[in-house]
Amino acid sequence: MKVVILCGGKGTRLREETEYRPKPMIPIGNRPILWHIMKTYASHGYKEFVLCLGYKGEMIKDYFRNYMWMTSDVTLKLGRTPSNKFHTSHEEEDWSVTLADTGQETGTGGRIKKIESYLGTDENFFITYGDGVGNIDIKASLAYHIKHKKLLTLTSVRLPGRFGELAISTDGQIERFAEKPPVSEGRINGGYFIASKEIFKYLDPDPKHMFEKEPILKLIQDKQLMAYNHDGFWQPMDNYFEYTLLNQLWADEKAPWKIW
Repeated sequence: MKVVILCGGKGTRLREETEYRPKPMIPIGNRPILWHIMKTYASHGYKEFVLCLGYKGEMIKDYFRNYMWMTSDVTLKLGRTPSNKFHTSHEEEDWSVTLADTGQETGTGGRIKKIESYLGTDENFFITYGDGVGNIDIKASLAYHIKHKKLLTLTSVRLPGRFGELAISTDGQIERFAEKPPVSEGRINGGYFIASKEIFKYLDPDPKHMFEKEPILKLIQDKQLMAYNHDGFWQPMDNYFEYTLLNQLWADEKAPWKIW
């Protein structure tokens, strides 16, 4: 199964960092948060990634193009016949990373629509954002998705008053989605999705098309959206305080999302 990661937004609420680099490239420790997200999926065995690039996407391309140089000791031979020898290996050597330019201003729904041809023959695929980490049980969420046979399953988490609040029935079906309510004490959208390929009939290539608006509302109307409840750690990097928090957890070797 492919893992689609939305990496194209501008991250305006973290302008201290995103003025110079795309949000997924903001570091936790010595690696970008994007790497941490990918390691979570890889630890569950999902190592085929499709990155939807936009704002400063060339920096993400450069990172993966030079990955061996960034992670290995190397000996260079200079002169008219230069060569190099990498002395160390890394656990990511079996990863496949597709870097897709989905536009500078494209909405999340439009970005997903643009990478449809890269998903291969699998019936389902994962979707997530490039700015949040958690100790999500990816395999359990997939089993939940397959069991309920709906077109989309999202991972719901608890974080008051900031993101898309969910009203969830007793059988796990989502009945209401408010994108950013001012006050909330219930469950919210944690941004880790599993989608059936049939979801593409809900998406539009229009650059302004937002996945979190018309498509999700229509899926709710059609009773095709389920919630997998995650009560463990989950934390976005949406502002400088959260950036500092995640880096402190990593520095203290207390990062709950480090499951590899």
